[in-house]
Amino acid sequence: MEYSGDADVAQAAALLAEPARAKVLMALADGRALPASLLATEAGVKPQTVSSHLGKLVAGGLLEVERSGRHRYYRLAGPEVAAAVEAVARIAKPEPVKSLRQSTRAAALREARTCYDHLAGRLGVALLEALVRRTALIRTDDGDGAERRPEDPLAQQLPDCPYALGPAAPEVFDALGIDLSAGTSSRRLLRCCVDWSEQKHHLAGRLGAAVTSSLLERDWLERRNYPRAVALTATGERELTGLLGIS
Repeated sequence: MEYSGDADVAQAAALLAEPARAKVLMALADGRALPASLLATEAGVKPQTVSSHLGKLVAGGLLEVERSGRHRYYRLAGPEVAAAVEAVARIAKPEPVKSLRQSTRAAALREARTCYDHLAGRLGVALLEALVRRTALIRTDDGDGAERRPEDPLAQQLPDCPYALGPAAPEVFDALGIDLSAGTSSRRLLRCCVDWSEQKHHLAGRLGAAVTSSLLERDWLERRNYPRAVALTATGERELTGLLGIS
């Protein structure tokens, strides 16, 4: 019988501690798979340098790689890696902003971003609050809206989710293009995270991923030039304002 020792926290922390590798992980934290060439640009290093970093991240279990023709595409090994990156982002001091581009990017990520495959930032929190307000979701505790509970750990997915489908769920989620009866995935339907920039809950799990995917497919939401950053389109703002009162 084999026994496992304690988690090698130091090794994982060392992988995160190198600036170029940290930027690679941040760029991949929306759940997409990206080629090494794009990751080199995002990390600000040469292609041969990023290849070394990617190899270490794969060997350390933080990234997965797949081939497509002559190219290799890299993605996070799972949502728990994205949660770890978000948690570190919450406790880390902000980098000094040295350019307008950096300032714009930081503001864009706070406004709306993807956290692995679901919506985060101010827009993610506003969406969850609106779903509660419309009784598509209901709190199962004494909490209000998307407010974080005192015992909730900061900037990570919660082991329990204080929300359940409400009486208006079929109507509201159908209007968002989501069939609640579809899907046989073992992934839990309802999960939530404490958003690192807002310190409130945002919707995760299979439902959070389905909502985000539907908004992108309908062109209500679009990806911005910065990795992970998204924004409502004019159509999306109009439709979500009418449906959920989000503005």
